[in-house]
Amino acid sequence: MRIAVGSTNPVKVAAVTRVVRRLWGEAHVISLDVPSGVRPQPMSDDEAIAGARNRAWAALRRAQADLGVGLEGSVAESPYGLFLTGWAVVVSREGREGIAGGGRLVLPEAVARRVRAGEELGPVMDKLVGERNTKQARGAVGILTNGLIVRTAAFEQMVAYALVPFLHPEWYPGGE
Repeated sequence: MRIAVGSTNPVKVAAVTRVVRRLWGEAHVISLDVPSGVRPQPMSDDEAIAGARNRAWAALRRAQADLGVGLEGSVAESPYGLFLTGWAVVVSREGREGIAGGGRLVLPEAVARRVRAGEELGPVMDKLVGERNTKQARGAVGILTNGLIVRTAAFEQMVAYALVPFLHPEWYPGGE
């Protein structure tokens, strides 16, 4: 089985690889730099899902894979503040699709203000903690939870959830 990830971000590739190897030990995971078609910082669930879907389809087609996986870290406004979240989309050549979101936590208002003003969350977090490229390491979720949940683990959960229609196709008709 060939599974194409629509990203070269090592955190996203590791998350997909870990989940896929648990299901299909011999699966070959390919990572490709493909466009999301959305802003670098998706600002809503719908925008993040669209970006993840675009990445999944682009990776699937370019790699001629069995499954394509797209992942988008995102934020979403609410009456409670700006939430940090993310989305995964898995697609097959036959048209089956799985969509899943991640956990949510409210960003500190000082961070949320900068993101609302147009800055991408990763660089904002880099400045906050004095590190570089945290989005390819523990991520905002790892920083804010003091390592209780790191970005790879958060994406792993999303990937596992997005694979449910492929694990139980009898309960998710379509695409075959």
